[in-house]
Amino acid sequence: MEILARAIDLSRRFGRYPALSGLDFELRQGEVLGLLGPNGAGKTTCLRLLSGGLHPSRGKIEILGIDLSRRPVAAKRHLGYLPERPPLYPELRVDEYLRHCARLHRVPRRGVKEAVAEAKRRCGLDGVGRQLIAKLSKGFRQRLGIAQAILHRPRLLILDEPTEGLDPVQTREVRALIRELSKDSGIILSSHVLPEVQAVCDRVLVLHHGRLLRSEHLSAAPRAGLCRVRVAGAVDPGQMARLPCVEAAIALGEGRYRMILTEGATSGDLARQIVGAGLELHELGPERPDLERVFFDLIGAGDPA
Repeated sequence: MEILARAIDLSRRFGRYPALSGLDFELRQGEVLGLLGPNGAGKTTCLRLLSGGLHPSRGKIEILGIDLSRRPVAAKRHLGYLPERPPLYPELRVDEYLRHCARLHRVPRRGVKEAVAEAKRRCGLDGVGRQLIAKLSKGFRQRLGIAQAILHRPRLLILDEPTEGLDPVQTREVRALIRELSKDSGIILSSHVLPEVQAVCDRVLVLHHGRLLRSEHLSAAPRAGLCRVRVAGAVDPGQMARLPCVEAAIALGEGRYRMILTEGATSGDLARQIVGAGLELHELGPERPDLERVFFDLIGAGDPA
């Protein structure tokens, strides 16, 4: 698949404070990439850099192979951006606002009407074109913010906290919209809400204190060679790691371990070897890609279970 965006050693400092340090990643066509981290992790700084609203202190950003710093206008033609606070004008009607945004995005005059109609259709705004933005609900304002970002049919869509402040029904609708938009674009979104990222993203970058801790592919299926076990008593992690079928053992506290098995080993092999080592096995099962567990393990906040 085509690479839509690439960040190379992306860094940004505010005075002596390193808001983002040495970030490297790629985004491909049809992929939804989540930036996950606690407040202050560097998510919004990263999106501002990718959108061209902030210049990096070090590093490089390419949009469809175009250097964003050297050719910003050419690169931004392929970008759609929804900041954390959508850039709305409450005194305008929905159609007026979208026509204005179409001109800002340099949509040809003869194509403005079609572009506005298409953005409204995709974002579920067909029935509110003549309403004042000030009278729209939070959910519809968020939809309108996304509509302005896709008017020019960008290849890359950047969304900062797209469901912030929405109720559960509105959140579900916006998530469905994001998945629909990903069919034609690559999407980068930020969130500090783990279920949000788990629901819509194909891959996640976990940020903490401005640094990338891990790039994680998301899937509903268990990962081969990865198990979670619980044994009785205080067991030395080294003893678990020395079992013949174990490549690595990660202690999670209270007798729980995440076990990475050697190639070809099975959970049955692991169970037999735990019992054979004189340990009392209480629980053994496949490890699923639970983003909450990964996240808290990485930032050192303990296991959430």
